[in-house]
Amino acid sequence: MKVMPVTTTLFFRIALLLLGTLGIQSCSNDNEIKASAIPSNSKSNKEGPVIYTAASMYVTPATEDIVMYEINIGAFSSTRNLQGIINRLDAIKALGVNTIWLMPIYPVGTLNSIGSPYCVKNFTEVKPSFGTLRILQQLVDKAHQRHLSVILDWVGNHTSWDNVWMSHPDWYTHNGSGQIISPAGTTWADVADLNYNNTEMRTAMIAAMRYWVDVAGVDGFRCDAADYIPFDFWQQAITSLQTGRSKQLIMLAEGGRDDHFTAGFKMNWSWNYSTAIKNVFSATNASALSLFTTNASEYVPVPLGSRKLRFTTNHDESNTAMPITVYNSNAGALCASAITIFMQGVPLLYSGQEVGVTSSSVYNGGTINWTANADMLTAYQQMLAFYNSSPAARRGVLVSYSDANIAAFTKTLGDEQILILGNTRGSLKGFAVPAALAGTYLNVVTNTTVTLSTTVGFTAYKYLLLKKING
Repeated sequence: MKVMPVTTTLFFRIALLLLGTLGIQSCSNDNEIKASAIPSNSKSNKEGPVIYTAASMYVTPATEDIVMYEINIGAFSSTRNLQGIINRLDAIKALGVNTIWLMPIYPVGTLNSIGSPYCVKNFTEVKPSFGTLRILQQLVDKAHQRHLSVILDWVGNHTSWDNVWMSHPDWYTHNGSGQIISPAGTTWADVADLNYNNTEMRTAMIAAMRYWVDVAGVDGFRCDAADYIPFDFWQQAITSLQTGRSKQLIMLAEGGRDDHFTAGFKMNWSWNYSTAIKNVFSATNASALSLFTTNASEYVPVPLGSRKLRFTTNHDESNTAMPITVYNSNAGALCASAITIFMQGVPLLYSGQEVGVTSSSVYNGGTINWTANADMLTAYQQMLAFYNSSPAARRGVLVSYSDANIAAFTKTLGDEQILILGNTRGSLKGFAVPAALAGTYLNVVTNTTVTLSTTVGFTAYKYLLLKKING
């Protein structure tokens, strides 16, 4: 392997790793965290830093251009580890995504545990069965070479009951009897609630987050249960993580609070839209128009340049029902995805969605069959290829058109206009073409010309991705 010139960034990463290992404290101010606050690392994290290539200076995409892909590490490959992801990076790139979200990579606690990856035993270790720090560094580096960002799932609200932080009981929330408790108002008995009134815990949390950015080179975080954590912590953490860094970190809040954006997040969750799209495709046959009213209401508090994360499934959703069940068929799942990808947010796909995983058991001890439903994979690749090639798709102004069954909307930016049409019903439906939409379009999937004039018939769950031909 050719070794690239050692950069200042590399020296900084080496220094940070050594500081964390030796327990030496750095200078302390609002934006600098004590390295000694990071818990001791396991042997898997003491292998030392690798020589990074120039790809470690990777620049993350603008929020509006992100296409995210959530990876369930245990189900992603037969090896069930980070190397299995490295082996499929070219396939991930070919799908059309540019940002990988790794579900929690950390060791899972055993005390009171149900095996959830969100029951974290050590915030600065890689789960041994997943690999080592060095393998994670290689994954990040190889992803960057392919212009793929990598973000980690960050579980900041709670820890396992046998987490190394339990040696600091004041870092946790207590009941009136002085006992550490699980997060209030939840059924999460497998985890212990962290106390955000404790300054030392906050410092350690930020130090642990910085560890992965500075030493492993990750590009940001998807922050779990972000609504449960105080605004001022997120503001402190994001400011600290970003200060002195030329790369814009990707920060996604799994939450719906308006103040996430004020705190520094660029994206947060889109639960209302998720509910709306499921209702439209369900037996209730909610009007397709509800998608646009929901979209508009969700964006009222969102500042310019920020986005809602839009999805038809994720690891929580697929724990209960697969997209082909929720949206009634492979065709329904594809139609729902086409509408959702182009609606207005940052698109998210969950690993296996693109090949039509049929059972949640795949994500609980199984392995995704990457040879299934090749036609479905092709359809997703076509959707995302068009999305990535079209500035209007990613940044254009959305205008919707009234129809209870056919989701119909344009996205316009400058001279480019695209039109998305999707039959949300499992039966033949007609669409009366509004005068504003009459004209000639390119069907970007079939590369054929389509003329819209009066009425268009749509078979069950048929969708069209069209680009207006001007002149």
